[in-house]
Amino acid sequence: MKLDYQKRLAASLYGVGVSRVRFDPERLEDISEAVTRRDIERLIRSGAITILPKKGVSRARARMRKKRKGPGRRKGGKYSRLPRKTRWIRKIRALRRALRELRDSGKIDSKTYRYYYKRLASFNSVAHLKSSIIRAMEG
Repeated sequence: MKLDYQKRLAASLYGVGVSRVRFDPERLEDISEAVTRRDIERLIRSGAITILPKKGVSRARARMRKKRKGPGRRKGGKYSRLPRKTRWIRKIRALRRALRELRDSGKIDSKTYRYYYKRLASFNSVAHLKSSIIRAMEG
């Protein structure tokens, strides 16, 4: 039994592709008798014809592409990609934040805070700063 016409009608009624229209195999007789749009609509409401949900497009490959940051992909020098000033701002803000947290949590007193605040430029990272403070407290 050929039901291409019914399938096409159902697809055009709901504005979907023909591949998204499914027929109930037990009600093929009823579907073959349907010739008008109203008949098809009634069958869709009764469940003899179902419209499958839309398939989404996976973003996995797009996410994988984002990882490509190797030397062959880079154009421009180290500092044109991330300027020295921006690097400095990020570093110094992180160091100040860490020092402030140490002071507020009571791990260091305000005198130590002032001492290290003046010398923040000499530290490379938050880990470097913390290790230096720990070393100073032990010794």
